[in-house]
Amino acid sequence: MSVKKKKKIQLHKAAPVLAATAFFLTAGAFPALAGDTVYVNCDVLRCRSTAEIRDNNIVSNLYYGEKLERVGSSGEWTAVMIDGKKYYVASSYLTTEKPSAKSSSGVQTSSGTGSSQQADGAQIGLSGSYRYAEFSKINTGKAVLYKSQSQNRKNKTVCVNAGHGTSGGSSVKTLCHPDGSPKVTGGTTGAGATSAVAVSGGMTFADGTAESKVTLVMAKKLKEHLLEQGYDVLMIRETDDVQLDNIARTVIANNNADCHIALHWDSTSSDKGAFYMSVPNNSTYRAMEPVASCWQQHHKLGDALIGGLREAGVKIFSGGSMEMDLTQTSYSTIPSIDIELGDKVSDHSDATLEKLAAGLTAGVNDFFGY
Repeated sequence: MSVKKKKKIQLHKAAPVLAATAFFLTAGAFPALAGDTVYVNCDVLRCRSTAEIRDNNIVSNLYYGEKLERVGSSGEWTAVMIDGKKYYVASSYLTTEKPSAKSSSGVQTSSGTGSSQQADGAQIGLSGSYRYAEFSKINTGKAVLYKSQSQNRKNKTVCVNAGHGTSGGSSVKTLCHPDGSPKVTGGTTGAGATSAVAVSGGMTFADGTAESKVTLVMAKKLKEHLLEQGYDVLMIRETDDVQLDNIARTVIANNNADCHIALHWDSTSSDKGAFYMSVPNNSTYRAMEPVASCWQQHHKLGDALIGGLREAGVKIFSGGSMEMDLTQTSYSTIPSIDIELGDKVSDHSDATLEKLAAGLTAGVNDFFGY
């Protein structure tokens, strides 16, 4: 019998920016209270190490209905105890009454069917308060957050991004880099360009199947594997079309997940195998934020995913990576990888996609240390 693991706080950026004034509260300015119970009363709430809004003090995300022990309050901020340590959350997103289960537009309790996921997921759109949100051009769509019902919940959220699948995306352009600098490698958009298509249409497999169709099936299979393993899953796309460009997808992932995996197949015709797009070894690009702060974690995630695929018996191209300057990487503030699972002549049967999903899940486990 599996035993539910005790929640551990891990550093990440995983929830919407809260509308609160940033200021630091000393112990003397934070009146202590006898411990009482409060509940999270929003979809996702940031838990911080200090009572102020900063990028580097976010330690975890808390979800709707979670019970917390309140030990202090300043009015605007509330101190809570988690695993014997004191953290801070915005008071306006708490309630003393246990929230009821949400309607189908929000997270619900299990329907008793034995499924590892919630009956419905919370829809999450692009908030204008998110860092880099202003660079997105297509952003009316919604991602969907599913919470695992596994007995071994990881308290980690994996963003699964089915590549392509945005109608009209190839006719809109967005900045390649947030600082407006030009691309340092080729690709769908050539080196030296400052703008790229918002979302490309993708290639067509040798059997006539659109890449966007296969990435969507792959994403759904990976979701099920991750939920069974105890991960919450943020699905960027669950239908043939979602109106979210590459920047919107990345920024939503930055603020609501612990890692971001974009699923693709390459446009070559050599059945080359799987690989991930690594951060180019270019000093100027690697010095640009947010790349400078995150590229090593991007590589760690990519190496872990390739390792999981290799163990599952998946063919790996060359050393498992290829340098590429991508919009996704250029805007990512969490570990983030575009992984190519083969190319246009590779098998994409149901059995192969299941093997790929198992390998990717093993890689996620390795990345998080499970």
